[in-house]
Formats: sequence, C-alpha cells, structure tokens
Amino acid sequence: MRILLVRLRPIGDVVFTTPLIGALRRHYPDAYIAYVAEPTAAPILDGHPDLNELIVVPRGRGLSRVREDVTMARRLAGGRFDIAIDLHGGPRSAWFTWASRAPTRIGYTIAGRTWMYTRAVPRARQLEPRHSVMNQWDLLVPLGIPAPDPARDPVRMVSDVHADARVAERLARAGVGAEHTLVVIHVSASNRFKRWPEASFVSLVVALAREDVSRRIVIISGPSDVDGARRIAAEATRQLADATSLPDIGPLDLGELRALIARAAVYIGGDSGPLHVAATTTVPVVELLGPTLAERSSPWRDPQWFTEIVDAGPLPCRPCRERTCAPGDFRCLTRIESGRVLAAATRALRASAGRPGRQAPNDRNEHRIPVAQP
Repeated sequence: MRILLVRLRPIGDVVFTTPLIGALRRHYPDAYIAYVAEPTAAPILDGHPDLNELIVVPRGRGLSRVREDVTMARRLAGGRFDIAIDLHGGPRSAWFTWASRAPTRIGYTIAGRTWMYTRAVPRARQLEPRHSVMNQWDLLVPLGIPAPDPARDPVRMVSDVHADARVAERLARAGVGAEHTLVVIHVSASNRFKRWPEASFVSLVVALAREDVSRRIVIISGPSDVDGARRIAAEATRQLADATSLPDIGPLDLGELRALIARAAVYIGGDSGPLHVAATTTVPVVELLGPTLAERSSPWRDPQWFTEIVDAGPLPCRPCRERTCAPGDFRCLTRIESGRVLAAATRALRASAGRPGRQAPNDRNEHRIPVAQP
C-alpha cells in the first residue's frame, strides 16, 4: 500500500494534519506514506516517525511554477500511489492529487475540483464551531478510520537536536540560564483580525517581569511583524528601566522556534502557526482568541497538558470571516484585558512548575526522513 498526502500553504493547517498521519500508520502499518508540502511548512513534517518520504514542492511564480508543477506531477505519477488524499482543497493540491493517478483519490466536494477525486467528502462550513483537525479527519472516513482522540492523536512535530543546540547556545549568549524561568510570547498574527493590541502586550510583559525578577521573557514574531515586536520590547524596557528581563536571541527558523518553546515554562500567543507548533510540546499554553472560536482553533493535544483560552466571550459578530470588522473597533481583541491574560499565565506557570518533563515521549529524533524536491 502506497499513500500520498497533499497539504499546501499555512503552517498551522499542516500541524493540524499530523494526527492523520499517525492514524493512517495504525490503519495501514506496512504502508509507504509520502507527504507533499511547501518549504515553509516542511520542517513540521521532517523526522515524523510515521512518514516514509517528505516531498517539498517550491512556491514558484509564472512559467517557473508551471514547469515545477509539471515536473512534480510526473514524479507523483511515477510513485504508483494507491491512495492520494488532498488535505487542502485548493486548485494546486487538487491537481497534484489527480496527477498522482492513484486509483483512490479523496478530497472535498468543491465546485470545479470534485471531478479530480474518486471519493468526494462534504466540506464543513468555514465558521462552523468544529475543530480543524476534525474537518480534515472527514477525509479519512472513506477509509474506515475511527474518529480522533486528542490524547491518542495529538498534533506532532519532532524536535531537531541541531536546532535544540543552536537555541541553547543563543540563550546562553543572552544570559539565560537554568536559574531563569523562560516565558515565550508571540506577538504577531497572520492578519490584524487576530493581533492583540501592542499596548496590551506591553502591559503583560511588564507585569510578568515585575512579578518575578528571575523571569526571562523572549518576544517573538513573524517576519512581517518584526517592527511591532521591537516596539513592544522597547516600550516594555522603557517602563521597566532595564532590559535584563527581555533577552533578544534573534530570528528563528521553524525548528528553532519549536526548540525555544520546548524550553519554556509557558507560551503565550494568538491563533497562529507558532501556537499550534507550541501544542506539539508539553509546555503550558495560553491562547488569545479574537474572531475565531476555541471549538475550531484550540491547541489539539493531550488534555493532561495545561491549556487555557482567553477571549472576549460571546459577541454577535464572533466568529467572523476576517474581512471587515462590523463594529469597527476589533472588540473581540481589545476587550481581552491584560490582567486576565496575566492571571492565565500565572496559572500556567504554576502548572509548569509541576510538569515532570519538557519534552513529550519519543519527541527527539536525530534521523530525518528523505526529503525529495522536483
């Protein structure tokens, strides 16, 4: 049995597919399982023990993308896959699934693309209060695979020992040692509809630092929000009159991000890819939710690991499609008070103090799976 999985684009959505990989391995223990992903999300899958092959497809433009996609289609057709599952539903992923020529091709019922599959599954509505893992799991129903359980089927990203070493070195250079309590705060989001106000982050950082001088708070962001992260750090430093609590360890790749989070006592951030990377560790997580619902975007992991959601509560405009703020004041974010987040962080820190270990079982892997490029 040879199985092909296709999921392009966002980091968080690729994280949400990792429980499916383990389920397929249980159902087909001797199968050869390959996964097609784009470069930005590939580190999430590299080293996954239930994958045999990771196929990285570039995100080119224009004629170069056409050439790359034709090359990839030929490569997939030559893979002689028995089952191909489109976990994305976009035009490109649907075409790759069809081009694999697998006898069984599973995807969502989407106008203009359903013909590319041999089995089409109804797609859950975008704003339905149902977790994204469950929505993607629908694609396994035609294979007779039972419903998921977060304790048995958590999201997963295997740690990279080399990334661990790089992060350890950076923290040491920044003066962060074993005597310090590491707090990681992610201050950016994919769009403004998920971004907590900078002033609120500043208040949180200052309060956390003043509560305990042994805390070291690392502020991280995506590439598009670097300036915002710097403004938050600068204002917090001004209010604290001391930068000791706010070490700067520089930009991180995806493997280093996970390594940093795995060393932390708590991770705090909004609904974004890094939060779902954090869910692949045992680290306590505090999630700030704006327009999205916990039922859809909460960390999908074993309930034994501390997770707390902080949001603005029920609002007539929540959830929304994140196109226009109907009230105009982004109240789903601005009504989240920093004091509530501080209280949640305090509970998370207490939970962290009693946590037996900072790495999940079988979390480390020095051996990476083959990575194929067209």
